[in-house]
Amino acid sequence: MQPKDTLKIIRPDDWHLHVRSGEMLKSVIGMTAAQMGRAIIMPNLTPPVSNAAQAKQYYQEIMNALPADTGFTPLMVLYLTDNTTPKQIQTALDGKLVVAAKLYPAGATTNSDDGVTDVKNIYPALEKMQQLGMPLLVHGEVTDAKIDIFDREAVFIEQILSKVIEDLPDLKIVFEHITTKEAVDFVLSSGDNVAATITPHHLLANRNDMLVGGIKPHYFCLPILKRENPHQRALLSAATSGNPKFFIGTDSAPHAKSDKESSCGCAGVLSANCAIELYATAFESEDALDKLEGFASIFGADFYGLPHNTETITLKKQDWIVPNSYPFADTVVVPFMAGKMLSWKFLVKD
Repeated sequence: MQPKDTLKIIRPDDWHLHVRSGEMLKSVIGMTAAQMGRAIIMPNLTPPVSNAAQAKQYYQEIMNALPADTGFTPLMVLYLTDNTTPKQIQTALDGKLVVAAKLYPAGATTNSDDGVTDVKNIYPALEKMQQLGMPLLVHGEVTDAKIDIFDREAVFIEQILSKVIEDLPDLKIVFEHITTKEAVDFVLSSGDNVAATITPHHLLANRNDMLVGGIKPHYFCLPILKRENPHQRALLSAATSGNPKFFIGTDSAPHAKSDKESSCGCAGVLSANCAIELYATAFESEDALDKLEGFASIFGADFYGLPHNTETITLKKQDWIVPNSYPFADTVVVPFMAGKMLSWKFLVKD
């Protein structure tokens, strides 16, 4: 039995991560590599990573930026456009670096302007993915300006995702960074080929944290934070349930402090600096630390058909303050819960 003040689990993976490129990449990739064995790397660069050659180039850039001896592996993702072909899907998978493809509805989030304008445009590519067993990763929000921003995930389920699953019943789908009770219920009611990732900020915060007492731009993300009830509560219940349909995906997405605090701001939350500590905090709040290893280290690997990591990590029950900022290229980035106290601390990769 583990001591009550320590927690040892299989080394986790991050199944949804943004690491940017260039000097920004060098600033943050070590945060994830210290804790995680693998990470699904989001392809929404400028230009996007939309073919096998670009994925290989980005993979090499990440490998070159990694600190020595981390044992970390980036898992590459293809950015789907209206023009993605079945041949491009096959070529990407044959290259052994790309493990999934990403659906960004055009205009839904950061660097999504090259995304899909109508899901029907990519049905040939999706049919190929279904044939190959290649997962589709979904940013699940509609972009119709008439739809309230807090309802866009639920409407996406009703208008788009339900139809995709009806038409392509064997397609593996990861509904990423879910934020609503409707999304939890949808995943639970779907087959074993449908799973979801949940971020630490959607587990630990709700729209009051972002809006009460003044707008807090470093809590602004897409999909946007929702109500505590029923949505945040549903996410906490799903994450800590031990159901293998739900697993880690931090959606850690760093932006410069000046960009977040500008007149229009930008969506994205940095959590890679203390991802596993944040998840431990959420699971402890539900008296479910015994469920953390499955959520963090087992269920995602199983869904992707990958082996579990052989290393372990250790967390210690220890109060510490999240730094107010970290270096980020030639500026700084403010992390999620900056200046707040956490009670679990990542100690070591064993």
